[in-house]
Amino acid sequence: MSNVYSYLRISTKESTDKQSFNRQEKSLKVYADSNNIEYLLQFKDDITGSTFKRPQWQKLERLLQKGDTIVFKEISRFTRQANEGYEKYMELMNEGINLVFIDNPTVSTDYIKNLCKVATEQDLVAKTALESTIKLLLIVELDRVQKEREIIVKRIKQGIEASNKKSGRKFNTLDKMTEELKADIKEFLSNRSIKQIDLMNKHNISRNTLKKYIKVIEVGNNE
Repeated sequence: MSNVYSYLRISTKESTDKQSFNRQEKSLKVYADSNNIEYLLQFKDDITGSTFKRPQWQKLERLLQKGDTIVFKEISRFTRQANEGYEKYMELMNEGINLVFIDNPTVSTDYIKNLCKVATEQDLVAKTALESTIKLLLIVELDRVQKEREIIVKRIKQGIEASNKKSGRKFNTLDKMTEELKADIKEFLSNRSIKQIDLMNKHNISRNTLKKYIKVIEVGNNE
């Protein structure tokens, strides 16, 4: 019997946004309910999508067997690198693993397999041309997701700036933003063992103030 797994991932830059995992989980649950399926296991990684050397992803790959399915909210949770992502995509598809991208159905393996079948039956394109088409589809979807993310980041930044104009102060020049604090926050964003309370005590700031500083650094990282 084939198994269905769910996979979630957030990047280091998203690591303070707990809602990111929540949004993915909600989409995955809706998909499961709508398709009357049950996930055997759920895997989560808090790491960049530029590599497949992720602890939970590697654990998932070791369990996969022909006919199994992995469900993602979107393709960027699978990969952010077009070339390496394409190679892994084709490897899994050729091994009989089904990949489902809820927000990007045109690059789910069922759609691609059907595309390949029609192209082969109708003798529309050569094998190399078909592979190039598949790669192009992945690149287009990855590019679209990235642009949507950039728009969201821009809107967040504009909202912050507008809010601080009303209060008569610039958000990125808050009173206690020292170089030491800035360095500590950057370390916090990349090292999940560091706790917010540690930074609050060290720099004698409130949780709300720390969250504002973290947002400043995150916006700067995404520019």
